[in-house]
Amino acid sequence: MRNIITGSIVAALALLATAGPVTAQMEMQQPMQMHAGPLGISETRMGSGTSWLPESSPMHAAHYMRGKWTFMLHGVGFLQYDWQGGTRGRNQVGLSNWVMGMATRQVSSGHLQLRVMLSAEPWTIGSRGYPLLLQTGETYKGAPLHDRQHPHDLFMELAALYERSIARSVGVSLYLAPVGEPALGPVAFPHRPSAAADPLAPLSHHWQDGTHITFGVLTAGVFTHSAKLEASWFNGREPDENRTNFDYSGRRLDSYSARLSVNPGPRWSVAAWYAYVQRPEELRPDESLHRIGASLLTTQSVGQGGTWSTALIYGANDHLGASPLSSSFVVESSFDVGMNGFFGRAEYVRKSAEELVIPSVPSTTEYDVAALVLGYLRNLGRVVGLEGGLGVRGSLNFLPSSLEGAYRSRTAGGVAVYLRLRPAAGGMKMEAMPGMPEHRHE
Repeated sequence: MRNIITGSIVAALALLATAGPVTAQMEMQQPMQMHAGPLGISETRMGSGTSWLPESSPMHAAHYMRGKWTFMLHGVGFLQYDWQGGTRGRNQVGLSNWVMGMATRQVSSGHLQLRVMLSAEPWTIGSRGYPLLLQTGETYKGAPLHDRQHPHDLFMELAALYERSIARSVGVSLYLAPVGEPALGPVAFPHRPSAAADPLAPLSHHWQDGTHITFGVLTAGVFTHSAKLEASWFNGREPDENRTNFDYSGRRLDSYSARLSVNPGPRWSVAAWYAYVQRPEELRPDESLHRIGASLLTTQSVGQGGTWSTALIYGANDHLGASPLSSSFVVESSFDVGMNGFFGRAEYVRKSAEELVIPSVPSTTEYDVAALVLGYLRNLGRVVGLEGGLGVRGSLNFLPSSLEGAYRSRTAGGVAVYLRLRPAAGGMKMEAMPGMPEHRHE
């Protein structure tokens, strides 16, 4: 089973590698026109799940046409050496990755989109995940993970999205996902342009977009060209330690959420959300929570083909019957121009002694922690439709004096060096699939 799945992911990455020009006869020489959905909304607005990005966001993907279907394939891989300092730090060589395929066609005056997203991280990162100081969430061998980021599940999304207009300026949508993302949180960090050059997850992941892999989601929405209101009914439990199966045993759709998204212009996207999440933690099966938050995303062009993307995100958990509201803030930005990319992230989050596994104090003790990340990525150019980049990331964490004993420092840091590989943006061509007529150019 493992060989079959790994082979499928390798085959998908190989297909990405053939996404460049195939032959002069098979190319259309005009630039790719992004697929437009109901109400003329561009495909570039599509974020993770049913969330919205700014319409000016760059798209790194390969597109194909066959009959009435449009196919898109995209993904990313980070081959990284990750070193985290201090007494709780570790080092690791790993490969963070995901690959996603989508098929879209018109059905009954609307648009049907089928999605599959996979990750090989259960093997390329491992069950314990990668080292990341102050990171918390999920479990390993029955104990809470701490100072490590858990791997993504093999199945990150299996979903169908149907959208259609019901009036000149109003549309409706229905999202059904055995594995997917409810209308909760911002665009998940693997899909945010502002985080595209950073191989490591935010420390506030489980305060904001921690539900982006959920086993059982039903979302309905109504939208105009600039606003969307959605409601979700979903399984609130986080994925278990078996990263390659479907987590349905003993679970049901028991949680709900609502999200309002507004795109006031092509460079902006604003969202706010609320959710009741029932018993999300495996180790705290009797504890539920409310989750609230808001996000502001922006992407604008810089110079000749450059982009500047920024995200400002607030997320908070209110554990019912336990500690008071636990908040988080993140501001992250990525500046990509020419062959050079610069990125940064600053964040604050309140975490408990139970989450950080500090056994010497009551589990409800809370700590205010913060982190600053700065990085540089050198674009190495394009080969057969893929672009490579060599990057370095440095982080500095700021801890209260009460945590100095556990970490032996109040400013523990880390460094990651990595190679990124993803489909190239811009200059994409609409390529014929086998069996389609040839297109010749003058």
